Amino acid sequence: MSRELRGPNEKLGTVLALAGISNAGLARRVNDLGAQRGLTLRYDKTSVARWVSKGMIPQGAAPHLIAAAIGQKLGRPVPLHEIGLADADPAPEVGLAFPRDVGEAVRSATELYRLDLAGRRAGGGGIWQSLAGSFAVSAYAVPASRWLIAPADPSVERHVPRADGPAPKPGTTAPGTTAAAGTAAAPGTPGAGSVPGTRGDTPSAPPASGAGPGAPEAPGATAPKTTAPVPSAPVPSAAARPVASVTVVEELPPDGGHARVGHSDVAKLREAAEDARRWDSKYGGGDWRSSMVPECLRVDAAPLLLGSYSDEVGRALFGATAELTRLAGWMAFDTGQQEAAQRYYIQALRLARAAADVPLGGYVLASMSLQATYRGFADEGVDLAQAALERNRGLATARTMSFFRLVEARAHAKAGDAAAAGAALKAAEGWLERSREGDADPSWLGFYSYDRFAADAAECYRDLKAPRQVRRFTEQALSRPTEEYVRSHGLRLVVSAVAELESGNLDAACAAGTRAVEVAGRISSARTTEYVRDLLHRLEPYGDEPRVAELRERARPLLTTPA
Repeated sequence: MSRELRGPNEKLGTVLALAGISNAGLARRVNDLGAQRGLTLRYDKTSVARWVSKGMIPQGAAPHLIAAAIGQKLGRPVPLHEIGLADADPAPEVGLAFPRDVGEAVRSATELYRLDLAGRRAGGGGIWQSLAGSFAVSAYAVPASRWLIAPADPSVERHVPRADGPAPKPGTTAPGTTAAAGTAAAPGTPGAGSVPGTRGDTPSAPPASGAGPGAPEAPGATAPKTTAPVPSAPVPSAAARPVASVTVVEELPPDGGHARVGHSDVAKLREAAEDARRWDSKYGGGDWRSSMVPECLRVDAAPLLLGSYSDEVGRALFGATAELTRLAGWMAFDTGQQEAAQRYYIQALRLARAAADVPLGGYVLASMSLQATYRGFADEGVDLAQAALERNRGLATARTMSFFRLVEARAHAKAGDAAAAGAALKAAEGWLERSREGDADPSWLGFYSYDRFAADAAECYRDLKAPRQVRRFTEQALSRPTEEYVRSHGLRLVVSAVAELESGNLDAACAAGTRAVEVAGRISSARTTEYVRDLLHRLEPYGDEPRVAELRERARPLLTTPA
């Protein structure tokens, strides 16, 4: 169905001409993009003619699919207002901004939290249903480049006067603002323009002091750490209050003043992130426990960001919130909500910059890289992974650098570059061998061990069609199954089944596939379901085999139940 506008949509017609897309070509692209998202669309050249000549606006996800189709041809994001379809978007470009100003960054992130949670509570898919099809890998270009140029803000100190209190003292800031951009960074945090060391990529022996390759090499650069909590007042109930020119929802004490944030508040957010990581690994991103992360961001983190804090506490606060925001993106990615994942990742990277946490920013870029690679944009995946690597030379621990190199290998393998993938895997393994128990590894890297390295190496060789190597690494990855990382175990079983199939071992492939289906049925993960679907597609030439028919029947409930 479509609804009428007044007069032709000249903007859409102009952009179509600029992109060199015919009416039939656009209809075909929109239908194809819809099919990739599980939508059955039957637009044709007449439909497009009505959009242009009569100004009709297609409903549902179609406006975003139109923008995505044109954006792919132009090689850049196309906002709905550029093609005259802004009326179809309840929240234009929400979450895609990477503001230079810290105060604007807070507003951008909290607005995303508010809209996401409001949509979830309203049901029907929320804003992500209306934004379906709007993922564009090019939207990562500006955030990545701005982070590379300046991975740390100079100061994030924030003073907000009480609603009934006196005017702020000299040197303090008004509501909705942060300390002046020229304020010096707090001791122990890298400055906005600090450039990590340029040490080579090959791991070297650790210093005599016992510090690993991740030990800081430049003054002011510090490894990630968790600050011990100190007493602070609890966060009270929520209330609506305007900040600057944007209405946001913030947490206010009963007397109407702004919360003063302390280390204990930050500690609670870090505990929430730790719990969420465990839930996600064990139950999948679509489990109800995982869905509590957006609510935590909206109800707990957003009011703190809008409160008052010193530069030291602010850095820690932004870091904890960045971790939770990245987790929200990762869980959205796992459940197939690519548009939500992209927006959360962009905001997480901006918050990591405010935290002056370069390794965490690199971790967000690595997450972006994995999403780009998974979506078929392997070249962009390589770029994002290498950006994480370059900014973290001399700053991140050996284990962290190993993971970044592994993510780069995944992108090279997806692009079919065996030499580059092999070099990246060798470097990743080398960094991992140099890591030590006493290294100051960040808490968010707790999942990464040799088992995870072997699992991703197996996926690299699967993409490179080297089944012997896949089997070797998969055996290592499956050697110690654990209830802690259930989803990872399921994914590894599918990769193992594919390797057995490509080696001509149908029985072994079906056996591994059956175990994978059993694991996938215990979690809520669209990504795991897609892996199973891909395996069944590969088994189609053997569809008459009883073992294959039995596996397909076992998988039927999984494939017909939403993740």
